[in-house]
Amino acid sequence: QVQLVESGGGSVQAGGSLRLSCEASGYIGYYDFMGWFRQAPGKEREGVAAVYTGTDSTFYADSVKGRFTISQYDAKNTVYLEMNNVTPEDTAMYYCAVSVGIPTMPLRESDYKYWGQGTQVTVSS
Repeated sequence: QVQLVESGGGSVQAGGSLRLSCEASGYIGYYDFMGWFRQAPGKEREGVAAVYTGTDSTFYADSVKGRFTISQYDAKNTVYLEMNNVTPEDTAMYYCAVSVGIPTMPLRESDYKYWGQGTQVTVSS
């Protein structure tokens, strides 16, 4: 069993930066992925970024490439999402998630088993 707690959300102006943190408790294996997902009001949850814990390989949605950076720390127990040059379109509830084994698609929601409660990010123009 893995428990995840997100933090770092808040309000920021467009063009600003924010760093989200996700602390995990429980075993996370070499072949597991940790990911960040987001859900805006009225929209489906979408994958934002993911990291392969065993190799540090990273994956990003096209909409955030070059602006967001995912990284892991503390022997995989913490994962960060550095968000730069944010826009109002980045406004959403952000969730941390962990897969069990290598996902078929790193940014697909259904490939992840454990989820945090989410942290809200609001970007104003």
